[in-house]
Amino acid sequence: MNKFESERKFAKRMKRCYPPGTRLLLLSMDDPYTPIDCGTRGTVAYVDDVGQIHMKWDNGRTLALVPGEDSFRKLTDEELAEEQNENMDEDNAPVLGM
Repeated sequence: MNKFESERKFAKRMKRCYPPGTRLLLLSMDDPYTPIDCGTRGTVAYVDDVGQIHMKWDNGRTLALVPGEDSFRKLTDEELAEEQNENMDEDNAPVLGM
């Protein structure tokens, strides 16, 4: 298998493993210029044709993850449930008028 075919298969696997909407937690990022803090959560926007995972980070940033250089993991079902409960609490909170 040539390098191009190997990279194409890698990108295809990343797209299958991390579809848009997947929630990820950053463990570490090897980017000295614009790092995202460890522990930041985000949502997959898309995976490009070289396998980089483009993110919408919860802190408002939009920086891609590079598999093999950056360390990250999917949120667990429990973490996703916690987020859902937190969002419901915020959505159901009383509205204070002025």
